[in-house]
Amino acid sequence: MADILYTYKNSVYANITNKCNCSCTFCIRSLKDGVGSADTLWHEKNPSKEEIINAIKNYDFTGFDELVFCGYGEPTCALNTLLAAAKIAKEEKGLKTRLNTNGLGNEENGRNIVPELSEVIDSVSISLNAPDTQKYQEVTRPGFENGFEKMIDFALKCKGKIKDVKWSIVDVLPGEDIEKCKRLSDDTGIELRIRHYS
Repeated sequence: MADILYTYKNSVYANITNKCNCSCTFCIRSLKDGVGSADTLWHEKNPSKEEIINAIKNYDFTGFDELVFCGYGEPTCALNTLLAAAKIAKEEKGLKTRLNTNGLGNEENGRNIVPELSEVIDSVSISLNAPDTQKYQEVTRPGFENGFEKMIDFALKCKGKIKDVKWSIVDVLPGEDIEKCKRLSDDTGIELRIRHYS
């Protein structure tokens, strides 16, 4: 059975769904079954909202101050569960909450979900993956047209409502793409975090 909560480095992560609306060429899901303390993050069937809330309520978060919504799927594909679980994490466990996302949650849910997220999510990390429309389509292979533009729109909406919003890329990108991502970061006023590929 897959882990709902797992630890990786200095954080606790919530793996709430395996559904994803992208098919990234580099996705870790195609390389291994688990990350950090989790032997597997593949759910036989996605856990219910109640199962996830119970997992959070019963977890000993001693030594941790944040819960990160990030697993083997896109958390905004399970929006109602995400919102309910983040609320419990904040109100009952006193945790900060972070959403790691591909930035296509508005498309997935057919509306602007940022106001709802802003009530229970403290920080958002959006996987930029590529600096322009063409490369984004090639690498991320989103299930929506104009995914790159929609992701940027989502990021800007987050910036207007949520205090801590960052772009995230991995340092395997070519140098010129990293420079373009830095320029996009400057243009949008959203900080860029460059992660080391591990």
